[in-house]
Amino acid sequence: MQAKITNQLVARLAPKDKPFEVNDTELSGFILRVQPSGSMSYYAAYRLSDGRRDRFKIGRHGHLTPMQARDRAKDILADVTKGVNPKAKKKTDRAHTLRSFINKEYRPWIEANQQSGAATIKRLESCFKQHLHEKLSQINAWKIEKWRTERLKAGIHPATVNRDIVALKGLLARAHEWRVIAESKPLATVKPKKVDNDRVRYLGMLDPEEESRFRAALDQREQRIRKERISANTWRHERGYKLLPEINPSEFADHVKPMVLLTLNTGLRRNELFTLAWAKTDLDRAMLTVAWQTAKSSRTRHIPLNEEALAALRKWKVQQDTSGLVFPSRTGEPFSHTKRAWASLLELAKIKDFTWHDMRHHFASQLVMAGVDLNTVRELLGHSDIKMTLRYAHLAPEHKAAAVERLVSSRS
Repeated sequence: MQAKITNQLVARLAPKDKPFEVNDTELSGFILRVQPSGSMSYYAAYRLSDGRRDRFKIGRHGHLTPMQARDRAKDILADVTKGVNPKAKKKTDRAHTLRSFINKEYRPWIEANQQSGAATIKRLESCFKQHLHEKLSQINAWKIEKWRTERLKAGIHPATVNRDIVALKGLLARAHEWRVIAESKPLATVKPKKVDNDRVRYLGMLDPEEESRFRAALDQREQRIRKERISANTWRHERGYKLLPEINPSEFADHVKPMVLLTLNTGLRRNELFTLAWAKTDLDRAMLTVAWQTAKSSRTRHIPLNEEALAALRKWKVQQDTSGLVFPSRTGEPFSHTKRAWASLLELAKIKDFTWHDMRHHFASQLVMAGVDLNTVRELLGHSDIKMTLRYAHLAPEHKAAAVERLVSSRS
C-alpha cells in the first residue's frame, strides 16, 4: 500500500489477518508496518553501500507521531547516504560512556543552547570524574547516593552537591530524549538535600566597620599593584629588559576595583558582569542593559547607574578598548573567575564568610534598608519570582510594624 503517512491516515487504518505495510509517497524508504494486533511501527528502509538491503526500526506509533517518525527517518536515510550503517551506529551510541557522551553529544549541544553550558560541562567532568569511564546505562541511583554520601562527608555543602546532581540529571534526561539510554529518569529516587536557600550576607552584617575596611582594601590593593610594577620595572631596567607598561596614577591598577564598585552598585550576577559589553552601557543616560542571552532569567533588564558606578565606568572606559567586553581577560574572552584577587582582597580587609555573590546581597540589602519596596528590588535584581526577593523582607521591619499597626488604627 502506498500513501502519505499522516495522523489522518493512521487513524483510518484497520488491522488485517496478516501484517501489512504502508510505503510513504513523500519520503522514499519511510514505512509504517501494521500488525494484526493493531500495533503499528515505523521503519526506515535503505540499501547499504555494499548493496545489501536493510531496515531500521524507528519506533512504535503512540510513542512517536508520524511527523516525528518522518523526521527521524530523514536523519537515518541521510546517514546512509554518507556511508553510515544505522544499526552499527545505534550499537556504538548505546555503548557511550559518560565521558564519550559528554564529548561527542552533550558538550556541543549545551554550549550552543545554554549560557552556562561550559560551566556545566566543567562541573560534570570535575565532580563525576570517577564515573566518566562508566557506560551511561550503568549510572544509577545507588551509585550516585554513594557518591553523594562521600561528598557530604568530605565537607562539600549540600547546596553544591544538589547542583552537581541536577547537572547530571539534565545530562541523563537528554541521553534518554536522544535514545542513547532506555530509562527516562534513572536518578528519580535521588532527592535533593534540604538546605537553607535564604542566605543573606552583606557588608556590615557582622561588623559595622566591614564596608569601610573592604573599600580601604580596594585602595590598598591598587597601591600595592602600582608599587610592585615600579619595583618590577626597576629590576628590568637594571638588567636591560623591556619595561612593563606604567600604571597611570589616574587610572585603575587593574579590573578588580571597577568590577567590585559596579557590582556593589548594580547587583549584577558574576556571569552578567563578566559578559557585559560596552555596547550595553549608556553612560550618557547612566544606564546599563543586561541582555537576555546572559541573564539567568533569560529576560532583558535595565539597571540605572548611580554616581559611583557611573564614575567607575567612565574612568575604566578611558583605559579600555570599547569595542567589546567591559572587562575582558588577557585573552580577550570573558573571565571565568577572580578567585585569587578576591581572596587577597578579603584578607586585606580582614573579612570572612563573604563571597563575590554576596555583593549582590549587599546591593539588595542596602536598597531594602533604605526603604525601597521589594518589587522594585526584584526588578533590579532580575528575579523572575518575588519569592526570591522576600529573603530581604526582614531588613525592613518597619513595614511589617506599620502593617500590623493598622489593626489598632482601624478599631479607633
